[in-house]
Amino acid sequence: MFNLLLGTRNAGKVKEITSILGDSGWTFSSLQEFENVASAKENGNTYAENAIGKAQFYASATGLWTLADDSGLEVAALGGAPGVFSARYAGEDATDADRRDLLLSELAKTGDEHRRARFVAAVAIANAGGELINVAEGVCEGTITFDPRGDGGFGYDPLFIPDGYNQTFAELPESVKNRISHRARALINTKRFLESCKSE
Repeated sequence: MFNLLLGTRNAGKVKEITSILGDSGWTFSSLQEFENVASAKENGNTYAENAIGKAQFYASATGLWTLADDSGLEVAALGGAPGVFSARYAGEDATDADRRDLLLSELAKTGDEHRRARFVAAVAIANAGGELINVAEGVCEGTITFDPRGDGGFGYDPLFIPDGYNQTFAELPESVKNRISHRARALINTKRFLESCKSE
């Protein structure tokens, strides 16, 4: 009864989300199980708009309660870029490594010594009828490295050092990242909502 579709095909995200929400009393499905469902468009101006759009699209397509998220890296010296375009920063078919290389090369041109940045995430849940029922957001402040470091995580994780730590997200133990990251902070608030649904 308490099953939640995770509206992503990113295996790294699925692992992270289920790790954080695992003891909420819900079971989880992912889009890997729905190969015939198209990918939702991400054309919102904010992370919340994209997360809401994806949650509603996949809920309507599958008839399941659906959680979807959107997140991005905002670099101060780049005017907040790549922001909502983080996943498409180097083009539609670019790899994570391509996006990291482009970011480092653009940041190098600025001469910024502080390299301040932050990760932002929004997590939305839509019910089986496609109605939005919850949105949560999270932020994690930090700095950008000069070179990628670490083998964990995904995306820009090897470039981001959260405040208070000397290691990148890709170097930190999963248990630490899943407590302090932008997505973790949004998901912890989401978890409270899911637990309240179970108790009703």
